[in-house]
Amino acid sequence: MFLTLVRRELLDNLMTFRFAAAVVIMLLLVVANTVVLIEDYEQRLADYNAAVKTHRQELRQESSTYSEAMLGPWGMHVDRPPNPLSIFNTGLDKRLGNKIRVSHSFTPTIWDAKKYAADNPLFNILTSIDIVLIFQGILSLLALIFAYDAIAGEYEHGTLRLVLTHPVGRGAILFAKYIGAMVCLFVPLLMSLLLMLILLTTSAMISLNTDDFLRIGGIVLMSVVYLSLFYLIGMLISAITRRTSTALILSMFVWAFLVLVYPNLVLTAVDTAPRMDTESAAYHQVKRIWEELERESRQFVRNDPVLSAEGWGNYIYGTISDVPSRLVFHSIRYASSDLETIDAKFEPYVPHIQNYFRFFGPLMVNTAERTWLIRKPAFENIYVEPANRGRILLKFSPAGLYDSATEAWAGTDLNGIQDFFTAAQRYRQAIINYFHDEKIFASRQWFSADQDAIDWDTLPQFSFQRSDIGITAKRAVSDLFLLLTMNILLFIAIFLVFIKSEV
Repeated sequence: MFLTLVRRELLDNLMTFRFAAAVVIMLLLVVANTVVLIEDYEQRLADYNAAVKTHRQELRQESSTYSEAMLGPWGMHVDRPPNPLSIFNTGLDKRLGNKIRVSHSFTPTIWDAKKYAADNPLFNILTSIDIVLIFQGILSLLALIFAYDAIAGEYEHGTLRLVLTHPVGRGAILFAKYIGAMVCLFVPLLMSLLLMLILLTTSAMISLNTDDFLRIGGIVLMSVVYLSLFYLIGMLISAITRRTSTALILSMFVWAFLVLVYPNLVLTAVDTAPRMDTESAAYHQVKRIWEELERESRQFVRNDPVLSAEGWGNYIYGTISDVPSRLVFHSIRYASSDLETIDAKFEPYVPHIQNYFRFFGPLMVNTAERTWLIRKPAFENIYVEPANRGRILLKFSPAGLYDSATEAWAGTDLNGIQDFFTAAQRYRQAIINYFHDEKIFASRQWFSADQDAIDWDTLPQFSFQRSDIGITAKRAVSDLFLLLTMNILLFIAIFLVFIKSEV
């Protein structure tokens, strides 16, 4: 009898106009948007490859000394590659910076990252509509449309009384309706995803590995659970109201609130939260630390009998900008020569200059570490804590949970972006360790290019890999658990309402 009920529900749903409309709408939206998103990703990947090449050339052609590479306008940069899974959920992948400077004088964070030149604004608007956004809005709406008359319609037409005359429990009726509708809803989801994957594999610039396909599987799983949740919401409304017109109006209201209103209210509240006090306090603390560095630097020059006697202190300078993330730039200027060459008459001063940088280089590294102890909690307070507050508030919305979980699976959430900056911080430390091991700060090549040319290939090379699938799954499992829990609670609520209602 149960299988008969399932077949009945399947046929009832498959033969409706809404099923055909669901298939057509999903295929058109997903396929058309995938084409746009693939083009956008290919353009971002081309921009990334061009930036990597440009930065490598600038380092070799414009930086003739180590100090220029660390502090000059053309120095060492690392670039964040675009995430191919951002096609599913863009998240923060396009909103945050793509490139960041690597220097011994500061610890790189999201604060310091810059974006590549902006593309066509209209194209950017189109590409902000990712696949998850379509699923989030359209799939949830389709689920409610399939569910609003699941029980109320049976009441109105009197078919529920006829079904209950057979030896079948009410729980089996509910479960049969759930299975039949979910199979029908899964068809347009699966068809659109398969066509999307075919389009992805036809792109020569998109390369997906095994972990990527597992991540896509996680996104599909979240989509099914999310779809199930909204169908159960619709069933609960249908069971409570017992009138299809009332159920439809109430379902549309619930959908608008959960999908459109509440998530945007949370994001607006988080984005407009006051942060100036924390940023101002951090700025003043950082400024004092850099002023202390400048005082120690000038004191060292005054204590050097040669540099102080010849007035070299006038050429050792420092400036502090208005932004806490910026640096103090120090160099030595020569009265009648530049950094490229050192005239013979200045050769006696070279050992003293080397001695100065032997002292000043590690001092700047130490100062950067001290400022990082201030900038890190400020960063947590300004960026991470509001994001976590928003994430907690969004857990009250199925759409927010779904978006958060799929961001985690795709690696476009804050943790996924932070992985890149963590890699940049490790790379900076590798550069500093190399400078210490090779005594670069005290070398002539630190400030002068008049002798041996620098072989930049001997420096440590930057590499970045996204977190493995295990870490990604851990980041998404809490949201998945909450969605599953909501599904179970909703089904129990529907069952309790249904068994107590009179036919």
